[in-house]
Parts: sequence; structure tokens; C-alpha cells
Amino acid sequence: MTAPTTATDVNQPSLKPAAPTGRRMSWPVLLLVIAGALALTSIVRLITGADGITNVSQMSTALQLAVPIGLAGLGGLWAERAGVVNIGLEGMMILGTWFGAWAGFQWGPWTGVLVGIIGGAIGGLLHAIVTITFNVNHIVSGVAINILALGATRYLAPLAFEGHPGGSAKQSPAIESLGHFTVPGLSDGLRDLNDKGWFLVSDVAGLLGGLVTNVSWLTLIAVALIPATWWILWRTAFGLRLRSCGENPVAAESLGVNVYKYKYLAVIISGGLAGLGGVFLSLVANPFYLEGQVSGRGYIGLAAMIFGNWMPGGLAIGAGLFGYTDSLNLRGGSTNVHALLLLGALLLLIGAIWLLVRKKYVHAVITLVVGALVFAWYAGTNEVPNQVVSATPYVITLVVLALSAQRLRMPRANGMPYRKGQGK
Repeated sequence: MTAPTTATDVNQPSLKPAAPTGRRMSWPVLLLVIAGALALTSIVRLITGADGITNVSQMSTALQLAVPIGLAGLGGLWAERAGVVNIGLEGMMILGTWFGAWAGFQWGPWTGVLVGIIGGAIGGLLHAIVTITFNVNHIVSGVAINILALGATRYLAPLAFEGHPGGSAKQSPAIESLGHFTVPGLSDGLRDLNDKGWFLVSDVAGLLGGLVTNVSWLTLIAVALIPATWWILWRTAFGLRLRSCGENPVAAESLGVNVYKYKYLAVIISGGLAGLGGVFLSLVANPFYLEGQVSGRGYIGLAAMIFGNWMPGGLAIGAGLFGYTDSLNLRGGSTNVHALLLLGALLLLIGAIWLLVRKKYVHAVITLVVGALVFAWYAGTNEVPNQVVSATPYVITLVVLALSAQRLRMPRANGMPYRKGQGK
């Protein structure tokens, strides 16, 4: 049977995804929630005097830290929409950092970008061969790739970088920058508006100012990949066929879809995107390769993807949240995290009221008690220990996943073994 040529050809009842566990949030409601969160953050800023939580520099740093997390999450989304769990994102990012830095040092930064993507894609190809062709457990394969990538780069780094000025067994020499840009006029205007400290207006100015100040060209590419991924996967026949492989590969095969081909393509693209996230770390965030610089961002990217319910828009919000909490380590961390304790207490109070309205009394009481403890922590201290600041991104990751777990629905055949012709 020939492959279908339009999206509607495979839009049969057997390929329809199962209904999500919860109602989908519409764009107006989502924008209202974001506006409410900004207003609440502004109130906290005015009460605590922690202007750093929404200034332009903080938001610019948050964007830079969110990009590799978002790219790793996009990689996970491509693979898992085709039915392949990709725990190996961390290892593919590691390959991207090393190959990007090595090629960037040898032939220039844009060559480094291309080679870093190829390095991550090689990791994706290996994961595809092991999981799709040989049906090895996806988690086992992903963990093995993480270990293999770490060992391979530790072996290759001394061979490539030792003996060069600034190079060592754990670090590459400095690499030429890809370049940054700031939108003239707009950036200065938003910064001035942010410095005035007005309610909400200055906070929005800080958020927008971070998007147009000291931005890397690679950041623009990464941001553009979010809507591009949505359009390809949800508005093209190619994307529908790929997603059908993650929902019901047997039904997809019966309609002429080459399931192996689409799974392979998805996982290779997944590795390439994760590799691009690694390139960002070694060419933009730091202009050199450094052993350990991925530092769990592949796993946080996977968490951002899950938080976003396997959708690009939600993934972007999750990556932004994790990037923001990560940025607290770099700019006024102790003061800002202490102020965010008050924000957390207020959010928990609102959550408790919402649960009471829905007549979930036990959950409401537990939420209220936790909120009271957080407020007591805020009121009884002037700052938080540095260890708490360092752990904040990982704590936020766990809390967000725990709170969003009830509304999630992964692709129906995600992680399930598949053999060609098994439906016959």
C-alpha cells in the first residue's frame, strides 16, 4: 500500500490520540494566568524591595539559561511524539558541547554549530538503532548513551585540546564568539522603564528588555524552532504521520506509513536538537568546552517537555521557568530566592482557596499548611543559605512536575516496543 499524501489520509479514528486527562487551557486563559503571575510577582517585588527578580539583566540571563534547556526539551518532544523515550538527551548534549567546541576551535564558530548538531545526531542515531531496530529498553539505552558520551568526551578532550594555549584535558581553548546584538533604542527605553520601579509596567519592561538585550544569534534560531516544530508536527502530513507512530504504530503501518523511517528521523532530529543545546553551552554561554558544563540540563529539558504536556508552547514556558530559577544562582541569588519564598507562599494560598472552591478539603488544608510554613520561613529569615539557592532549579523541577502530573498525557505508544508487521 502506498504512503498517504495528505494529512487527512491518515486521520482515521484508529489514529486519534486518547483524550487528555484534563481540560486544555485556552490562549486567553493562559495569557490571563501569565498576567496574574506577573502582577503577583510585582507585588512581591514592591513588598520585599528585591528589584532584581524582574530587572533586564536577570531576564536576559534567564533567557540565555533557558535556551539549552528548551532545545533539549524540543529534542525529547520530537523523539517521544514518535514513540521513543529519549533519556539520552544529556549525553547528546555532551556530544554537542565537545564536537561544537572542537570544530569551532579548528574552523570557526558557525562550523562548530553544524558539527555540534551532527555530534548530537550521531548520539540520536545510536539510540535509534538500539531501541528501534533491536528493541532494547529505551531507558536502558538512554542511560548507556549518557555514560558513553561522558566517557568518549573525557577520552577525546586531552587528545584535541592539550598543548594548545588555554587548553587542557578538561577544557578547550577559547573559541571565537558567534556574536550578540541589542536592539538599539528599544533596549535602552525598556531598561529605563524597568528602573522606575512601577507596579507591573516596570516588570513587563524588564521581561521584554531581556528579550532584546545582549541576545545571541543562536538564541534567535532556538526561539524560531519552537513555532517551527509546532507547525511541522501539527500542520503537515509529515508531522501527522510521525505523531501517528507515537500513538498507534500498528494502525499507522496499516495505512502505509513507514513506521521505522519516521521513528529513525524523529530520534536523529532529537539528537541534533540536543546537540544544538550543547553547542549553545560551549559557544555562547561559555566560549569554550568545559567538562561537566551540561550539568543535568538534558534531564531538566526532559522535565520541561513533560511539564509542557509534550507540546512546544508549554515546553517553552517550562524552559523559561527553569532558566529563570537557574539564573538566580548568578544574580543576587540569596536575596532574590528569599523574596520568592513570599511569592511561593502567596501562590500556595491561592491554590488552597482554589481547592476549597472545588471542595477538595484535605488537599486544601495540606496546601495551606505548606504555604504557612513557607511564609514562616520567609518572615523568620533575611536570606537563604547558598546551598538552597543552588538547589532551587532542581527543587522547582520536582515541584512543577508533581503539581502538573494530573493533567499530563504522553503519546499512547511512547516507549512501547514495535516490530514491523506485528499487527498482521
